[in-house]
Amino acid sequence: MKTIENNSKTARLEARVTAEEKKLFQHAAALQGRSLTEFLVSCAHDVARKTVREHEIMELSAKDRKAFVSSLLKPPAPGRRLKKAARRYKDTMWI
Repeated sequence: MKTIENNSKTARLEARVTAEEKKLFQHAAALQGRSLTEFLVSCAHDVARKTVREHEIMELSAKDRKAFVSSLLKPPAPGRRLKKAARRYKDTMWI
């Protein structure tokens, strides 16, 4: 498992957990041959990166991808309202 290396650690985190949770975390850390701190920081880091990635990356189904690409390659003709807005913009901006 990848470890997080940072020689200038200055921030501190604290958390209150039940005795049962602490025992579980200690057991899991021992099974991986890590200190409790290393284990918790690594797990929190992994979950945080996964959470950020899931919220920053858009994943589309095959059907959605096909519709997206199709709309880029063959965009629909502008409708009446869009044409009116474009004329209004050109009149306002003196283009």
